[in-house]
Amino acid sequence: MSESGPASKAAWTRKPLILSFPDNPTFNETYGFAGNSGKVNLEAQLLRDPASTQRTVYVFMHPTSVLHLLPMPLALADAGLDVLCAASRYPRNDTALIFEKVAIDLGKWIAYAREALGYEKVVLVGWSGGGSLSLFYQAQAESPSITQTPAGDPVDLTRAGLQPADGVIFIAAHLSRAETMTEWLDPSVTDELDPDNRDLELDIYSPDCPNKPPFSAAFVARFREAQRARNRKITDWALATLKRLREQGTEEQERAFVVHRTMCDVRWIDPTIDPSDRRPGHTYMGDPRTVNVGPVGLARYTTLRSWLSQWSYDLSNAKGPMNAARIHRTPVLQIENTADEAVPATHNPAIRDALATPDKEYVVLKGATHYYLGQPELLAQCIGAVIDWSRRKGLLSS
Repeated sequence: MSESGPASKAAWTRKPLILSFPDNPTFNETYGFAGNSGKVNLEAQLLRDPASTQRTVYVFMHPTSVLHLLPMPLALADAGLDVLCAASRYPRNDTALIFEKVAIDLGKWIAYAREALGYEKVVLVGWSGGGSLSLFYQAQAESPSITQTPAGDPVDLTRAGLQPADGVIFIAAHLSRAETMTEWLDPSVTDELDPDNRDLELDIYSPDCPNKPPFSAAFVARFREAQRARNRKITDWALATLKRLREQGTEEQERAFVVHRTMCDVRWIDPTIDPSDRRPGHTYMGDPRTVNVGPVGLARYTTLRSWLSQWSYDLSNAKGPMNAARIHRTPVLQIENTADEAVPATHNPAIRDALATPDKEYVVLKGATHYYLGQPELLAQCIGAVIDWSRRKGLLSS
């Protein structure tokens, strides 16, 4: 499929790719044939000019999304760079997602880029939820340590042959799914089976809540602690339920459940908290009051094992600062968008401070939003920063 555009843009095409490898899980966690074939089947799109001689590829992966239509990958391809937008085994469905298995999928694509596609350099680009995935992957590729999931299921990353990327770009990215969702978890919910049973003191979207913005520091601290407590309550329940299912020894090996109200943050309605250039009263998914009770919120529908792996504040292995501190050798470029409506202002500095590698750079794009919609100049600045950094680090030839 050819992409048309101004003459200054590269004449790149989309090449669909399929990567399969053996896998025999004890029970299906992916839908349909993919979970019954004895293989994991992954899909991707390679965006490149057919005449390209580039020896570097920029690899994008999000734990659950596909990124081949987003502005940054397209802009990199427009600039003449080769881009691989790779999907995990959980595309568009994170219900049963296991982060440790996503790391294996990403490792397969990086090896494929080098061994099958012939690229000499691989730059891992972590956009949005792909940021913490990139840190998790690179930390385990540099120094693998994980042999099981938080649920105790064997997934051995020490023997997975994960190849480190040559560079990592962390852009428009939050701390992690577990940490971000906890900061958005509605702490007013007192009964997980009845989301209408709420603590009015913490129900900040209710007109009857006695606490109003601007919120006091004491209330914010109480709110945050209640969010963590709710996450831990769900984690304890998931662990206990999983233990009971195992002890029963029946065919029931997993259980799905709903997590209500997961888009509630004092930041959304009080712009004085962690101030940035973001639009007040708005999130990347729309009005937070609507998203909080809607069907597409984070972790809205999940499973016991998936909760422990990707959403548990205490048990997830994919927490951003924890993995940033394990990256010692890789050059990292971090790009912060100051008007990002998905990434809180505190997240990028936390990653920057945690990164152990001495080879790290930090770029701030003033006024840039999460997707750069209607911001071609800022998107161009982003691409320029990526290309400049890549060349200076010897990751991209002139």
